[in-house]
Amino acid sequence: MRSRRRIGVLHPGQMGAAIAAQAVRNGVDVAWCPTGRGPASRARAISAGLTPVAGLADLLDSSSVVLSICPPAAAENVASSVAEHGFAGIYVEANAISVRRCQMIMEQVASSGARAVDGAIIGPPPRDDLSTTLYVAGADGDMAEVTDIFRESSVRVVPTGGDQGSASALKMAYAGYQKATRTLAALAHALAAGHGVTAHLLVEAARGSRSPLAEPEYLPSVAARAWRWGPELYEVADTLAALGLPSELARATATTLGRWEDRRDVWDLPLETVLGDLADGHRDRRRSGTAG
Repeated sequence: MRSRRRIGVLHPGQMGAAIAAQAVRNGVDVAWCPTGRGPASRARAISAGLTPVAGLADLLDSSSVVLSICPPAAAENVASSVAEHGFAGIYVEANAISVRRCQMIMEQVASSGARAVDGAIIGPPPRDDLSTTLYVAGADGDMAEVTDIFRESSVRVVPTGGDQGSASALKMAYAGYQKATRTLAALAHALAAGHGVTAHLLVEAARGSRSPLAEPEYLPSVAARAWRWGPELYEVADTLAALGLPSELARATATTLGRWEDRRDVWDLPLETVLGDLADGHRDRRRSGTAG
């Protein structure tokens, strides 16, 4: 019988809680720290079957592996807290951040005694009937331990075969395409709607393979997630620039996503509202409080 082990997750957002829940279903005790977390985080943690601990120190002292799955802007602060404690287990940096930032964080936690693994999550929050992939790069033994945590779950752990930083590079490559194309689809629909040719645009989009352009009903969910996607696109831009590649599209996409900054986690907006937010005039009116 598999021996019981404990890992920690920092912090259980929508993706982090779903991934942690898969480890729980695989017989792993997953700890989380409720300190400073809101009702939504608590509800997710309870639903996922996570074990609350008194504080960060308790989580780190009792965990052999720590998963960092948080918004990109918080990645350094989370890593600094772990490094300051002197955590000596496996630290999986699984955030959507640039290769440069990932390498800096891994160096930081490694200097305090941790064994760093570069991770990249690609796919939706996993469920028993829906899988996602965690790409990893690091020492073979450390990757094997992470793989074992999720062996009988909906999280597929796949080594990249490259150096540390390669998993983050893969995430930046995939995220740059995925998020930019969906944002471009919104712009295309906004332009077409402004000239009354949406029906023709849909016909042309449907001639080829299915794409975000052919699924405008998906766009309100883009607006609801723009507050998270925007910072990620800046990370994509930094990664492109580090290789001497053009980063303007990624930065422009992040700027465009900023037009939906007031729509954070609002999932039921009409498509017309979502497209209207992209217009300068509408955005200015909404910010001044004169928009309906």
